[in-house]
Amino acid sequence: MTKARATLLNSETVYHGSVFDVRRDAIIEPSGIRATRDVVIHPGSVVVLPVFPDGRVLLIRQFRYSAGGYLWELVAGRIDSGETPLSAARRELLEETGYTARRIRKMLEVFPTPGFVSERMWIFAAAQLSAGAAHPEEDEKIEPRAFTLAQVDSMIRRGILRDAKSIAGLLYFMRYLSPKK
Repeated sequence: MTKARATLLNSETVYHGSVFDVRRDAIIEPSGIRATRDVVIHPGSVVVLPVFPDGRVLLIRQFRYSAGGYLWELVAGRIDSGETPLSAARRELLEETGYTARRIRKMLEVFPTPGFVSERMWIFAAAQLSAGAAHPEEDEKIEPRAFTLAQVDSMIRRGILRDAKSIAGLLYFMRYLSPKK
């Protein structure tokens, strides 16, 4: 199967920020339609689902300004320049929770908002965990807590867990990888 590509006619960066840029592209889509697209350019991010030997999983709770409050979610963060998704996943796991993992497995690779954001997310499951000291960034106040899969399932059903990347990773894990289906 060949990949359909747009023809780029013109491109300009209309905003340059510390986390993302915004680019305005004039294109001709594969269907022949001429269009202007504003695209949020993001370097990509990783999501990590820490799994304990007893089957519990680790979620973190932190304040998310853009969501207007605290959210329960999986460990996650931006991929830094020069990092691979795997090295970023290991770094984020250590920074946010203090854990290291002897085993990390890629579960999913997703585009969270493909209509206007270039960000790609790699979602990993981390196992054989060893505890250590967390090193969150200065603006991160993180509360980690272990949950059973039944508790996570209930949190999703009741709308307590509302973070899309976390729901995708957890549902994938529960459906396809968890030994306790």
